[in-house]
Amino acid sequence: MTDAEKAAKVLEALKAAEAATPQAALPMLNNLVGLVQAHGEQPLEVEEARSGAFLAICEIGKALHRGQPADRLWASAIAATERWKSLAK
Repeated sequence: MTDAEKAAKVLEALKAAEAATPQAALPMLNNLVGLVQAHGEQPLEVEEARSGAFLAICEIGKALHRGQPADRLWASAIAATERWKSLAK
């Protein structure tokens, strides 16, 4: 699977998780870890975008795990994933 395909799957899952309850969203986010991890060398710009998406998703996961509001975090994670997708090939 290419990075662009992974990013597309992550983006789709993020949008579904955003619409889900926090209890349902957390496992959905946990399932994204394998897709967001680096596998092979990519240009630095792609790696930075991928890692930005990963960190943004982790922030949502931490907030949900702690029972904190995550509303503002979803947009950041989606934007970071869209950037990763646009740069990946």
